[in-house]
Amino acid sequence: MRSFAQCLDLVDDPRLIEAYDDLHRRVWPEVVQALRSIGVERMRIFRRGTRLFMYMETTDGFDPARDYQAYADQPRCREWDEQMRRFQRQVPGAPPDSWWAPMALVFDLEGTD
Repeated sequence: MRSFAQCLDLVDDPRLIEAYDDLHRRVWPEVVQALRSIGVERMRIFRRGTRLFMYMETTDGFDPARDYQAYADQPRCREWDEQMRRFQRQVPGAPPDSWWAPMALVFDLEGTD
């Protein structure tokens, strides 16, 4: 199993943030199914103000640069992705070719004695 952390910002508008949260309380089943089909075993998104933090655990062969957007090959999932982008903004310093910015692992409790 592999794990990844990524961040993204939301547009600083309380109404849009509430709509974003509401949509994620009832994610479309096609999106859930497609994420699982590409190897995402667990995904959690946390929010603090406008900052989003996503943590996901995947199958061993998963490569986010190659595999993550594959779920959007399905029309309903592409629609979800396009809808989400109206709420979102890249974080400062994000790679131009990556919507969600990867985060570096700084500490892992499991790696200590």
